[in-house]
Amino acid sequence: MEATNYKLDEIDRQIVEILQQEPNITYTTIAKKVHRSQPTVGQRIKRLEECGLIKYNVGVSLKDIDMYLAKVEIKTKNPDSIVPIINQCPHIFRVFELSGTNNFEFIIISENLKDLDKVVNYHFRNNPNIKTIKMEIILDVYDDLIVPINLVTSTCKCTL
Repeated sequence: MEATNYKLDEIDRQIVEILQQEPNITYTTIAKKVHRSQPTVGQRIKRLEECGLIKYNVGVSLKDIDMYLAKVEIKTKNPDSIVPIINQCPHIFRVFELSGTNNFEFIIISENLKDLDKVVNYHFRNNPNIKTIKMEIILDVYDDLIVPINLVTSTCKCTL
């Protein structure tokens, strides 16, 4: 079953919303909230997981972490050449391929401000495929955004 073929009904929507608010809630408690049986809730959750509509992830809260963040946008002549770079660097996450002026937007993270610039310099500033780069330091995160990030970045060549 593919997510593109799956139609969420009102009960599914309620279940997803409850899980987003309380990820550790029991099926029994969900069942009471949506007025369905516990086995029915379990089957619905299993179906939503199998089609990829519910995924679980462990990460850190960007709102609360004591690290520096920057948003980077790049325009490249060859987007395919950038994907391996983005995939290999532990400082780069939350990557978006864009239409319009720029090809990619992503967030970089580091324990110190200087390393943010080092990451961009190492991977992109001297890359002949890159036409433009825009980097902005993120001053604050207002929503509680949990993201899986590689906190062991000491092996990355770009910050040596």
